[in-house]
Amino acid sequence: MKNLADNYWTKNCEGEVRIEWCRSICQEYFFAGGMKKMLEKDEKSAKFALNVQTCSSSRSAVHSGKIRLLDVGSCFNPFLKFDEFLTVGIDIVPAVESVYKCDFLNLQLQQPLQLLCGAVEAFLQQLQGPIEALPAQLFQVVVFSLLLSYFPSPYQRWICCKKAHELLDLHGLLLIITPDSSHQNRHAPMMRSWRVAVESLGFRRYKYAKSSHMHLLAFRKVSPTTSSDLVSCNYPEMLYIPQDFHGPEQEEEEADGDATHVRSDLEDDQIALGFTELPDMPYDSDSGDSQCSSTPFHELEDPVLLQN
Repeated sequence: MKNLADNYWTKNCEGEVRIEWCRSICQEYFFAGGMKKMLEKDEKSAKFALNVQTCSSSRSAVHSGKIRLLDVGSCFNPFLKFDEFLTVGIDIVPAVESVYKCDFLNLQLQQPLQLLCGAVEAFLQQLQGPIEALPAQLFQVVVFSLLLSYFPSPYQRWICCKKAHELLDLHGLLLIITPDSSHQNRHAPMMRSWRVAVESLGFRRYKYAKSSHMHLLAFRKVSPTTSSDLVSCNYPEMLYIPQDFHGPEQEEEEADGDATHVRSDLEDDQIALGFTELPDMPYDSDSGDSQCSSTPFHELEDPVLLQN
């Protein structure tokens, strides 16, 4: 798994790979004025909506020290090599010793630590696995890299995002990377649905990018608490993936339906002739470009022309 994540994904994905994307987002947000810019934007929106003066919180938006990062489902703790992060990697089945064993869905949340920044860092450095509980508001970044799509139900994905909200400090970042090799607009409704579901927990989207094989999303925590009626609003079901609608029973029905269809001799001839007209260049599923046969499609279906 480490070899797959470290070599295959790095060599075969166009643009920034997922780890470098997460790192660049954190550097921009915490060290290059991204958080300050977002807080100033929030203040302007609040003044416009309420028509009142609000106290400025952007003055304290300058980050110092290391970024406390929780990597959930960490395969090989890839953020450990970066000096700007104080990384805690957790996984239900750790692949390396630096990753702590933890069942994130059943992780217990404790009261926030009332400690100075240096003491919080010392607390993180003394963690030992397996981890069964963590204090709330402990981290400034939570990473779900290729994690949510492994859960079989939308509700489990929503629970993960809710726990991330509770573990994050106010104005912290939730980074979500989920696989998708389709073109950018094919699953756009799904990504809009994910945005509504995650923002219902008290987040606001900060960045979004689509690479050849992944969606990359960054959300910032803008509310210290979540609403109490989230389940009744059906937000968990909005964190769906295409596989949720293709269960084993449906696949068996589709297979049975295909087995009952018997092609005629004419249909076999049409298929065979169609293969002879295939283009030399492969079809690009992302761009939609392909070389078309010079024979019009209606001619391939004409039984008279086939007999001639």
